[in-house]
Parts: sequence; structure tokens; C-alpha cells
Amino acid sequence: MSTKDVTVVLAHGAWADGLSWAKVIDGLRALGVTSISAALPLTTRADDLDAINRAVERAPGDVVAVGHAYAGAVVAGASSDKVKALVYVAALAPDEGETVAEVFYRAKAHPKAPKLLPDAHGLIYLPDDAFSDVFAPNASANEQDVLRAVQRPISPACITVKVERPRWKDVPSWFLLAEEDHMILAETQRFMADRMRATTRSHSVDHTPSVTAPGPVVDIIMEAVRAVRG
Repeated sequence: MSTKDVTVVLAHGAWADGLSWAKVIDGLRALGVTSISAALPLTTRADDLDAINRAVERAPGDVVAVGHAYAGAVVAGASSDKVKALVYVAALAPDEGETVAEVFYRAKAHPKAPKLLPDAHGLIYLPDDAFSDVFAPNASANEQDVLRAVQRPISPACITVKVERPRWKDVPSWFLLAEEDHMILAETQRFMADRMRATTRSHSVDHTPSVTAPGPVVDIIMEAVRAVRG
């Protein structure tokens, strides 16, 4: 069996898009692994689940589903039995009956964390300075400018709905714990990873290591891929 029998489905978090996975996609391709980036609309939880399910449906072979930040709650809602493993990258992992917001606000916010409020259209954007302060502080100025320019707002309807039984209760999971994360604090990540009994790899990285430290992200995804290959 080769790595081509497994497809990695990548799901971006709030305020991001598929571009945030570009370096990871390149790293996986160099190792012979195919990946697909699911475009989440970030409009409602149901819409995001539809998007991840469509991406899984068109993925060849078994699937390792990878979620960053908010998208941890999305990949855990994927309905297809093709999903054989989950990878969380500084991600949120609510349990059955919890909301994303409940686990996100579990601990006191970092002093640099922005206040997140809906705008006149009911959508939540990140303030411009948040990209350098908390979202990707280890990125270059050019990378921060691009992330800021392409940010996709998230609706409160994505994070205030109680989730169903998460798939991490039924398939093996891996968790990249971002020790320098100022959006989702390391203590919150560790609480979720321990509760999931995930294989945890802790690194001194910021909230968006897919951009700022893609090597450890590729490494943990490959752990899951090799496990699925058996």
C-alpha cells in the first residue's frame, strides 16, 4: 500500500481560507501525499459540515481530515466513514452538547486577544492588528498582509450551535499543540487534547503554524497518514 491510498482533507479556520494551507500542501506533495483544501463558507455550522462532507466525498481513498482552529469542530462533524483519522492544528474540539464558543472562551483570554464582535451585517472580522499580534505573529510582514487581505469573516451561527457526537470519539486523533498561541491558549488546547486522548505533539509555534511553521504540521499529518495506511 502506498501513501496515494490516503487523501488528506484540510479545513481552514475562521478568518482564513485555503491559501493558509499552501506550504502544507507543498510539503505533503513532496512526500507523495495528495491533499484537498475544503472551502468552508463560515456562514452556519450546517453549511460548513456540508462543505467538509463534499470535500471528503470527492477525495480518493481513505481520508485523514485536518482542522485548524475553528475547523477542528468541523472535521469532527464529517459524516463519512472514509474519515479514518483526525488531525487538530491548534484547533477547537467541543464535546457532544458543547458549542465552539464554550471551549474557545473556557480560559481567560490572552491580553493581546481581540474582542470579537459582529459587525452591522452580523459577521465577525478580525481587526487588522490581530494578524500580527495573535493570528500569525511569527509570519513575515508580507504574509500577514496577505492573510489580512483574504480573511473570511465567521458568523456567530457557526460557533453557538451545540455539536453532535464528535468523530474523535470513534477514530484516532492527533493534536498539534501550539505553545505560543495567543488565540486559543495552550492550556485550553491541552485540556481538549487530553480529553480526546489524542496523540499530542507540542511545539513552540503560534496560532497559524500552517503558515509560520509548516514542517511540524506536515510531520503530524504524516503520522496520521502512516497509521491509516497500517
